Amino acid sequence: MQAEEKKSLVGEEYEVEIGPVAHGGHCIARTDAGQVLFVRHTLPGERVVARVTEGEEGARFLRADAVRILEASKDRVEAPCPFAGPGRCGGCDWQHAKPGAQRRLKAEVIAEQLRRLAGLTPEEAGWDGTVVPAEGDKVPAGQVPAWRTRVQYAVDGEGHAGLRKHRSHEVERIDHCMIAAPGVSELGIEQRDWTGMESVEAIAATGSQDRQVVLTPRPGARLPLVELDRPVSVLRVDEKSGGVHRVHGRPFVRERADGRTHRVGGGGFWQVHPKAADTLVTAVMQGLLPRKGDTALDLYCGVGLFAGALADRVGEQGAVLGIESGKRAVEDARHNLADFPRVRVEQGKVESVLPRTGITEADLIVLDPPRAGAGRQTVAHLSSLGARRIAYVACDPAALARDLGYFRDGGYRVRTLRAFDLFPMTHHVECVAILEPVAKGS
Repeated sequence: MQAEEKKSLVGEEYEVEIGPVAHGGHCIARTDAGQVLFVRHTLPGERVVARVTEGEEGARFLRADAVRILEASKDRVEAPCPFAGPGRCGGCDWQHAKPGAQRRLKAEVIAEQLRRLAGLTPEEAGWDGTVVPAEGDKVPAGQVPAWRTRVQYAVDGEGHAGLRKHRSHEVERIDHCMIAAPGVSELGIEQRDWTGMESVEAIAATGSQDRQVVLTPRPGARLPLVELDRPVSVLRVDEKSGGVHRVHGRPFVRERADGRTHRVGGGGFWQVHPKAADTLVTAVMQGLLPRKGDTALDLYCGVGLFAGALADRVGEQGAVLGIESGKRAVEDARHNLADFPRVRVEQGKVESVLPRTGITEADLIVLDPPRAGAGRQTVAHLSSLGARRIAYVACDPAALARDLGYFRDGGYRVRTLRAFDLFPMTHHVECVAILEPVAKGS
């Protein structure tokens, strides 16, 4: 017998009291019937009218937007961005919150994930409970730091560039993104016709004048003649292979961090906030305290940011192995680290390559895994190498907390944890955890 189709609740409105913040840029509330609502555009303690955007009768939870604020939090401000709000651009989660309140909300999320997934209090994680703004980002309420050096614009059916709405393929047309770095804004992407394009990524390097756009055409479309307000190099994403090809100018941008220049090709990964790379290198090196002659691993190493910092500090008697899955990133890492003969970079997935290296011990380990985390198997392997200290760089507090639990199983404890607000106005936050072996008998 065919199951009865459940009634959609999209569009239904509920007057609710807003509870605590949850991971993902929303807060938790409950309907009178007890159904959980994940509500965006609100703050803890508010009373709002929430309109359902996703969900059906009997679902474990519903998603909703706060469409009317009946009792406002003292942390609420008028969203500075004209494109923020229910049903609008999905790029920012906290435009309606004071900057200090945003950081407190992120701290609450980190604390909750540590408690729930790792069984750790902030004190046990060596964390003071704060999320630190990047240098220059402390702005008054109602102002927005312009930090995003890489912006992925979506293009609508009429060739207008914009940003996607939350959990949607719909495009919100914009004339300016407030969190875009000046080097991105000055290109004037929003004022151009991008007919035939699926997306346009704009990149403004930190520490050089390099500017780049990466075009993803719709199937069968021809590339436009790219004439922007500043000189740019142009790359194209191949619709069949997904590979990135040079159309015009350099196939890479030059990024500066830790006193070194790093080549980043093909629209590859680099920290988005202009202060992020230096902030994270400093936190990792202060936590690891590398010594001359140390052997070190840099896992998920990208273009070699941490490997270069380690190589610089362990000296000619030391050795560094980097592992990275992306072919282009490995080429860039080898180029960027060419002046360090004791550095080797291997291509492949960490869980496959590391066992094949035959390495049985290391003094120091850095890992900066993707959003999903490193996972139980990789953490178990790393725990067996006897490292004096391990630095874990995490862009997702849930994945970090899960992996910290696995490290505890492997005999490691968290010595210190630091959190940095490298994604203002969004729910994202970056953490650096320093781990060390549990002393025998403790």
